[in-house]
Amino acid sequence: MISTKQLVEMINDSEEVRHFRDLNWVGSLQDYLQIFIQNPKVSRSAYQRLYDMVLSFGTEEYKEYKKNITKYQFFGDPYDDGKDAVYGIDLHLMKLVNVIKAAALRYGPEKRVILLHGPVGSSKSTIVRLLKKGVEDYSRKPEGALYSFRWTKGETGNKAIDRLFGSADLIKDPIHAEPLYLIPPHVREKLLDTVNKNLSESERIILDGDLSPISRFIYNELFNIYEGNWEKVISHIEVYRMVMSEKDRIGVGTFQPRDEKNQDSTELTGDINYRKIAEYGSESDPRAFNFDGEFNIANRGIIEFVEMLKLDVAFLYDLLGASQEHKVKPKKFAQTHIDEVIIGHTNEPEYRKLQSNEYMEALRDRTIKIDIPYITRISQEKRIYEKDFTNEKVKGKHIAPHTVEVAAMWAVLTRLEEPKKASLTLLQKLKLYDGKTMPGFTEDNVKELRKEGVREGLEGISPRYVQDKISNALVSSLGTSINPFMVLNELESGLKHHSLIATEDIRKKYREIFAVVKEEYENIVKNEVQRAITADEDALSRLCSNYIDNVKAYTQREKVKNKFTGQDEEPDERLMRSIEEKIDIPDSRKEDFRREIMNYIGALSLEGKKFDYKTNERLYKALELKLFEDQKDSIKLSSLVSNTVDAQTQEKIDVVKARLIKNYGYNDESATDVLNYVASIFARGDIKEKN
Repeated sequence: MISTKQLVEMINDSEEVRHFRDLNWVGSLQDYLQIFIQNPKVSRSAYQRLYDMVLSFGTEEYKEYKKNITKYQFFGDPYDDGKDAVYGIDLHLMKLVNVIKAAALRYGPEKRVILLHGPVGSSKSTIVRLLKKGVEDYSRKPEGALYSFRWTKGETGNKAIDRLFGSADLIKDPIHAEPLYLIPPHVREKLLDTVNKNLSESERIILDGDLSPISRFIYNELFNIYEGNWEKVISHIEVYRMVMSEKDRIGVGTFQPRDEKNQDSTELTGDINYRKIAEYGSESDPRAFNFDGEFNIANRGIIEFVEMLKLDVAFLYDLLGASQEHKVKPKKFAQTHIDEVIIGHTNEPEYRKLQSNEYMEALRDRTIKIDIPYITRISQEKRIYEKDFTNEKVKGKHIAPHTVEVAAMWAVLTRLEEPKKASLTLLQKLKLYDGKTMPGFTEDNVKELRKEGVREGLEGISPRYVQDKISNALVSSLGTSINPFMVLNELESGLKHHSLIATEDIRKKYREIFAVVKEEYENIVKNEVQRAITADEDALSRLCSNYIDNVKAYTQREKVKNKFTGQDEEPDERLMRSIEEKIDIPDSRKEDFRREIMNYIGALSLEGKKFDYKTNERLYKALELKLFEDQKDSIKLSSLVSNTVDAQTQEKIDVVKARLIKNYGYNDESATDVLNYVASIFARGDIKEKN
């Protein structure tokens, strides 16, 4: 039996309690100096910290169109099970991280504003939200620890100190400044020189700022009270572990524009606290000023400017100083040093205004633009919708296979520019971008296509629009499932009132793309039903065996024994050609193809291996198509359209339906729908043949 005392000891020694103690560490400046000497990284700059945070989640290297790409796992959202994961724009995210790295190394970008630019819904705000979550979480980890300080009145009984602190026992440094700023500059410089000797260029600690106005005021007053005794001055210092939190307004800030009447620049730099003027006697006393503007509270972390280019010009002046000089100018006080990552985002129309406004030249000069386009790879676009719309996440409705895929296909096609090569269709271009291979197209060709599409990804349909229409289809569907046509109908009907479509020509172009998507879907489901019909391994094996026997006899100039009559007969040319024609083997090439097959079988035999038709992709496809052609007629799939299905045919159709459910993810309703749809396609084909 565990005693109460043992239980308390176990709790005190638990990881949760130890973690709480670590996060709430408090000590003297001398204690902090020991921490700094052992681990100088606690005093990293905001950009160094941000870069290290991104790297801490690991990277993956791959090549795309002969270009080396670094994929940063951080952007897969390690915090909320991928809720804010960013897909399909690894190259652009790599450019963003390269800017952060250059700023961490003090190559210049640390004096700039990072501006994410792209169309609406292209994940700009998601990327910034991830970065803010990242710095918050990193500050809680041992490797991301950082510290700030506060002033304590203590038990002095000294009237001058009582007047200095007024009614407060503790005064936190309002901008969460680095404690090393409390050390006189010339001594601090020597300390940093000593520490930096053992650090690499990327790890060097450089502190070129100063104390905040309020800390400088208290520091100077205490210096006077103690007649220059620095040790007594810092006896009023309490260093504490700082944990960044946007909710608590520590190290993470967000600023978004509002109408001119309700907003002024004090939201960025702070404002006078009129209640404290009575206590301290002057509005120019820093103790009577609230240094709680977004620039102040985001010091040592990150500040986000939402729709940055919608800001009033007055705010942009503060932004220029904060980026270039790392200083902000609170009302009635000297410039205050800040160290933070300044990142904003904007849409296309606002950025065009910036380019055409000559009065904004200074801002353009201090801005590093990173394009964040829409995804142009269908496999990556699908992942966006699959975060919300899967059969596991949507309860009560079944999402038929390919529903999300065709929506993603249409969205991506709206973002692509028409190919300049007459032989290449827009759909083929989409497939090439997604990594599919096509005869006559190399990686260099695809790279060239990418270069030609200057505006690709910066125009087109937003993922938000598609998500909204999938939601509409789910809500309005009366059945147990939704299928691709329901979603496509929602997407098409919504175009009439889409506010972001500028011209009727664009609307017409988007409508025409639906025909391309429907034709591709038709091919997909025809192939799927075909595979479900031919999923009879025994029948495929018998057909293959028959074909190989005839090919062997043909190549060796022999006869084939008829299994039913026992008579020797000539190889069945009609059977062989009916299979070979399914994969476009011309009559002039039939002999070469048959010899290739026999040589392949012979090579396997020499290695002691048995031939399996599944290992030869072309032959496998040909056998499937032949079997489908034979069984399609016996199943009489087209009879579904006329609603006159006999019991024997219905039994065969039910087998196919069961295979669609088991192997391809349909439910009963969606499997019936897709069979009816494919049946109507075959019925149309039968009518054409008769005509």
